[in-house]
Amino acid sequence: MAYRITDACAACGTCAGECPVEAISEGDIYVIDQDKCAQCGTCASVCPVGAIVEE
Repeated sequence: MAYRITDACAACGTCAGECPVEAISEGDIYVIDQDKCAQCGTCASVCPVGAIVEE
């Protein structure tokens, strides 16, 4: 299951720091590169505002 970062993103960077495959990059909000994503769910589990959801 793919993950995506919603507009609720607080741009804190927690998800990017925890991603084991470095699939998350900073933009206006953080973005997950679907080609790199290992679909492990780590990002969603560490997001303090619940902005990362399964698609």
